[in-house]
Amino acid sequence: MSISQVFKEVEIIIDNNVKERIKNIQIEMKEIIGDKHLYIAFSGGMDSTVVALLAKDTLKKNRITLVNVCFGAYSYSKGLEAVLSVATQLGIRLFFVRGEEEQESIMYHGPNCNQCTRVVKIGKVKEFSYKGIIASGANKSDSWGNTGIKFLDGIYSPLINLNKDEIKEILDYYEFTIPKIGENNIREGCKYKHLLKMSVSNIYHSRADVIANEIIHDVLDFYDVKREIANVKIIGPLSKNVALINIKPLPDRKILTEILSILEREESIDFVDIVDKPLKLKILANPGIYNNDESKYWVLNGRLAPEFAMPISAEWIKSTNKKLWTFAVIDYEKLDK
Repeated sequence: MSISQVFKEVEIIIDNNVKERIKNIQIEMKEIIGDKHLYIAFSGGMDSTVVALLAKDTLKKNRITLVNVCFGAYSYSKGLEAVLSVATQLGIRLFFVRGEEEQESIMYHGPNCNQCTRVVKIGKVKEFSYKGIIASGANKSDSWGNTGIKFLDGIYSPLINLNKDEIKEILDYYEFTIPKIGENNIREGCKYKHLLKMSVSNIYHSRADVIANEIIHDVLDFYDVKREIANVKIIGPLSKNVALINIKPLPDRKILTEILSILEREESIDFVDIVDKPLKLKILANPGIYNNDESKYWVLNGRLAPEFAMPISAEWIKSTNKKLWTFAVIDYEKLDK
């Protein structure tokens, strides 16, 4: 058997596995949804789009509603465009609900994407839905969605036992393309996840995060820069906003200089630097995180490392600030490679 024949056999096996996976989810979806209406917590990303594709293939479209929790300025403008584009391609009705005030309340106490997903995103969709079932894109890759429970308290997670590769295979089977922001090749979200400290002042801390993470993509898109990672992390003590430019791979110096120059003119940003070497972060942590090695490992390697352009390590400091519920990156040091 030739190499091309071997590859063809493998493709057939994978295709059959994907078809079987889809079939099993569809059978399960029919049983769980029954004659109720399905409200999909819809971000326009891969996970929620795959849920929508499966639902569209299983239920009548008039029994499906996409609900996007919009975070106002904390949502990427390109992200909102992507949500509208994907919903149009799917041909499923879409509603927006506001969630920025609730998100600000959470961020006042430090970065907490898990709580934002559980309380704000799912909570807002729950408020919107009426006598229906909510579907989320929770899967094996989510720290907040790895319980293995598919249906609980009116929330259905059809992808809960699938990993990212398996979900991507379903997306590819449907030959569906999702518009990307350019923030991260693997998972994209809102701008607020790049503010790595408490947001005590919306016109200072939040403003720096919002403006910096819109500017970086405006410039990179203008020069058509392809990237795996692109964000601006806002760190530092509460009295100082330090903007760390993360782009992987690094673009031409001219482009970096332009981004640097624009950010330096922003009044809410006190200092700007480019992440071009490995970093040692100084992280202030709530006692619950500080005293738990597993939690510290997850914050560093699960939450932070995937979104930095260079390798990172950490110096941990126990916080005495009772208003800090999670962690805050208060300083950094560049290390020699």
